[in-house]
Amino acid sequence: MLLVSDLMTKDVFSLKKFDTLAAARSLMKLARIRHIPIVDDENNFIGIITHRDILSATISKLAGIDRQTQDELDASIPICEIMRTDVKTATPDMKLKDAAAILLKHKYGCLPIVDGKKLVGIITEADFLSLTISLMNALENQED
Repeated sequence: MLLVSDLMTKDVFSLKKFDTLAAARSLMKLARIRHIPIVDDENNFIGIITHRDILSATISKLAGIDRQTQDELDASIPICEIMRTDVKTATPDMKLKDAAAILLKHKYGCLPIVDGKKLVGIITEADFLSLTISLMNALENQED
């Protein structure tokens, strides 16, 4: 039986609630990620910010705002203003199929993994796609 701990990413990029929208945007771009868990000083999970949240908080280019003004606005908005706090989480010992069902049911792109309240990992749609490809390859190899 596969568990969440078998697939989750353990080295997770995270931010604190008073970090800025600019910091989140920069981290997403540099690390090529779309989800950032938000933690407190003790690494307790308190929320998440997604690429979609950042896009929603960005003023449309149609408004005629130049890049510098947008960057200044981003630097003044703390993540706690736009982060989501009503997020389902999973535990490392949860069955992988149960975590997949949560992602599907709630249309999430990721699940933060917590042990108690501590953030210990993250699992994403991309992780499940990679697993699916591996399983399909294994099935093809059995047929040969």
